[in-house]
Amino acid sequence: MALYEHLLIARQDISAQAVDALATHLKTIVEGEGGKVEKQEYWGLRSLAYRIKKNRKGHYVLLNINAPSKAVVELERQLKINEDVLRFLTVKVEAFEVSSNKARRDDAVVVAKPEDVAEIAEVAP
Repeated sequence: MALYEHLLIARQDISAQAVDALATHLKTIVEGEGGKVEKQEYWGLRSLAYRIKKNRKGHYVLLNINAPSKAVVELERQLKINEDVLRFLTVKVEAFEVSSNKARRDDAVVVAKPEDVAEIAEVAP
């Protein structure tokens, strides 16, 4: 099975509970096709870069999916029908990121060891 990152944007006028119910419905679709949702993240209500279907904001949801391609096809077919979904994007990846939360990624900055710094200083003119 392949690994996919799936991001969807739902309309601003539905509640966070309705977005969670939508994500749970998508999870059942994937599991029904023989896949598994590894992680589900709700990013909250965020401003859009431009208006989409008269909406200026949207609820963002990220799903990390481990599933066959037929599950993704069915998932996207269901999302095209759903009126609450403004946009969605599914990308095939080699491995999932540890965290897609920007604040957590920035905290995990790699610090060079003193030995590495000394080696770099010797190589540089």
